[in-house]
Amino acid sequence: MAIYLTLALTFINFVGANAARVVLTLYALTLGASPAAVGLLGGMFYLFPLLLSLPIGALADRFGSRGLLMIGALCGTCALVLPYFVREMSAFYVAAALTGMALAFFHVTLQNLMGILSRPDEHARNFSNFSLAGASTNFVGPLVAGFSIDYAGHAVACLYIAALSLTAILMLVIWGRLLPGGNRSIRGGAGTALRTLGDREVRRMLVTSGMSQLGNDLFVFYLPIYGHGIGLSASVIGTLLAAFASASFVVRLFLARMVRRFPAEKLLAISFYIGAVGFMLVPFFQNTVMLGMIGFVFGLGMGIGTPLTVILMFSRSAEGRSGQTLGLRLTANNFVRVAGPMVFGAIGSAFGLPSIFWINALVMASGGLMSRSAPEPTSK
Repeated sequence: MAIYLTLALTFINFVGANAARVVLTLYALTLGASPAAVGLLGGMFYLFPLLLSLPIGALADRFGSRGLLMIGALCGTCALVLPYFVREMSAFYVAAALTGMALAFFHVTLQNLMGILSRPDEHARNFSNFSLAGASTNFVGPLVAGFSIDYAGHAVACLYIAALSLTAILMLVIWGRLLPGGNRSIRGGAGTALRTLGDREVRRMLVTSGMSQLGNDLFVFYLPIYGHGIGLSASVIGTLLAAFASASFVVRLFLARMVRRFPAEKLLAISFYIGAVGFMLVPFFQNTVMLGMIGFVFGLGMGIGTPLTVILMFSRSAEGRSGQTLGLRLTANNFVRVAGPMVFGAIGSAFGLPSIFWINALVMASGGLMSRSAPEPTSK
């Protein structure tokens, strides 16, 4: 029952976070927000996931998940109620920050729960289900936002999405006792984080996890820019991104079966190599069908990168410190999400858009080499 509760909370809370990003951005635009203001609003979504993932992971190890999830749901509720009453950009910045804080509490805690509630032979299946639940919210969240806005307007749409967080609070009140508690004898802090980083294989996994996140984010970010530059319509560009997203979802359906047949490190290396080929090929084609095929194949490869790095990071964690280890992973990933577009934006300005794809191809190939040379983790 606890595993199903975790998956249900994952779906509800991630739908809310994805819908909140869309609603807050569109609502701000209707109020006359400038592009710079909208850009700052977007950055606020990732501020607290960057700053808080590690300490939240340590708190999950010590105090368990129920209270942390309750805090996240309360943040999510407040985030969407505020813009209904205060229709100024300052309120929207606070709302975006609170949405990011809610996501930080949800992501680390729910991810850690999936590992704790699973036997070693169930890790691949349950983390795969977790990633499928998360991937499905990338479709459902924007749909909820769009239909809510069209049906009731931006302000009331905020209340609809806040209701999702209230639903999560109700579920935690009723069934939260099913979730495991923590171990208060465990001490967190910078010292234990540094000891975790002292593990060479943990450092390797942090780097490869960041590379996988970078590859997915930059492909989604720069493919539309490339498509716009060669004259593709918005609908065609959306179709290309849908091909990537659908492939990522489909391949995760078979992740547990693949992990049973092949070493996870080998699969991660293959994922990176496919990503490298995808990045390398994009600048050579302007045909829509070919770009769609490249995007689909890229999704088949890189779509398993994220759940694989979660499985491997959990297996590398010390006893009782899985939350902190997964928090480190999310901290590294969120740093990449903030810094990556800025770094590669500067590269693109200096050397042109094709250079971004080719340099990323080298980064992905390097990730493949790092993964291929890593030893297999032992089961926990």
